[in-house]
Amino acid sequence: MVDPNTRVWLSAIISMLIILKADGFFVGITYVQNAVAKGAVCLDGSPPAYHLDRGSGAGINNWLIQIEGGGWCNNVTTCLARRDTRLGSSKHMATQLAFSGLLGNNRLSNPDFYNWNRVKVRYCDGSSFTGDIEAVNPATNLHFRGSRVWLAVIEDIMAKGMRSAENALLSGCSAGGLASILHCDGFRALLPMGAKVKCMADAGYFMNVNDINGLPHIQGFYNEVVNTHGSAKNLPSSCTSRLNPSMCLFPQYSAPQIRTPLFILNAAYDSWQIKNSLAPGVADPHGTWHNCKADIKQCSSVQIQTMQGFRTEFLKVIEGLGSSPQRGLFINSCYAHCQSEMQETWLRADSPMLDKIPIAKAIGDWYYDRSPFQKIDCPFPCDSTCHNRIFEG
Repeated sequence: MVDPNTRVWLSAIISMLIILKADGFFVGITYVQNAVAKGAVCLDGSPPAYHLDRGSGAGINNWLIQIEGGGWCNNVTTCLARRDTRLGSSKHMATQLAFSGLLGNNRLSNPDFYNWNRVKVRYCDGSSFTGDIEAVNPATNLHFRGSRVWLAVIEDIMAKGMRSAENALLSGCSAGGLASILHCDGFRALLPMGAKVKCMADAGYFMNVNDINGLPHIQGFYNEVVNTHGSAKNLPSSCTSRLNPSMCLFPQYSAPQIRTPLFILNAAYDSWQIKNSLAPGVADPHGTWHNCKADIKQCSSVQIQTMQGFRTEFLKVIEGLGSSPQRGLFINSCYAHCQSEMQETWLRADSPMLDKIPIAKAIGDWYYDRSPFQKIDCPFPCDSTCHNRIFEG
């Protein structure tokens, strides 16, 4: 006889397994141990890591690299705060990671990439893999080596077979999406000349925008990131030759010069940017924006108007990419952040769509040159297919 408490737990476990079977599966971690000797280490000095699920059949020589997101640290204090977490140390990373969405291995739920070699690169440096400072302060034991980490991880994956890639897609979410933009041309240069190589940034098009008080909060933050990590020399030279290096963390100044085909997947009301760039806590000491940032349906008409202004500015920035068919765009009017990693937004019966086309099909069609895709949604609240984020607390 099973007691009631045990029955509840068994029911929960069975439900979780059913969800996992439908939407994802676990993949083990790989530590790049030989990176330590090169100084290519996480914030705490531990080796970098990634998760690899091998391809099969026709996808055996195809590679999808997905870079994990997780913001940035902009000074010693914030870097110390993440040093002893999964975002600063491979010692604190889960050894098994669920793969779903564009990393999924099911033909029905990920038709274009299910049989590719799919890699999730773990993020533990806090600079979108751009930092490189040799000195380590023994008082903090902080290592700012993001650029070295990136090269060490890619070299390890190349040795696993990616040097013979026929098709490759570099992608990422949030800070990982920014990394996929910044490292796009460099990634292309490492792979065979005859390979089809493209890049996709999911929620990585962070905009240089003033906050609700008209102050350049995010610009100052990025400047501190670049200075703390010594990132300047590893940012695209096509940008740093013209602008202050810290500006080159913003895709609007670095992405137009990228030669490799690039797809931008982004919500026009990106929830991270609304919360941290437009209305950060420092700009809203009385919490006027608290409920609005938690749930867009709780925004006042004035706040919605401010967010419409954010969208207008974002679309102007996107226009700067040009209209080349090599550029892909899926800009929906959702309050969301990262839409490629979860099955519910990547490809499902109720997933977000533009012109009745889901994200997975838009990116697949663009990657395989079946058809170009450059679509921008109408303003909020017109899109009924959105999965708008709701934040607690």
